[in-house]
Amino acid sequence: MPKVKTNRIKYPDGWELIEPTLNELDAKMREAGTDSHDGKRKCETLWPIFQIAHLKSRYVYDNYKSKRINQELYEFCLEQGYADRYLIAKC
Repeated sequence: MPKVKTNRIKYPDGWELIEPTLNELDAKMREAGTDSHDGKRKCETLWPIFQIAHLKSRYVYDNYKSKRINQELYEFCLEQGYADRYLIAKC
């Protein structure tokens, strides 16, 4: 019998502190993706999505910088795609 792969992720300590805000930003991103495109240029429809992606990355980085989250949780957020590693490196 083949081994069953599970998709269970073990969240580090402190995850419950930032999870509500990240979920809220994800909901805003989904909403921005489904907004109307009428009367807008193609690039203008993507601006809100980029803004929210930058907000998420900035939120994670600010919490790490002010020591509200630890190194392990910060690396977890980068690896799981909650924040953009290259965008943070550019700041």
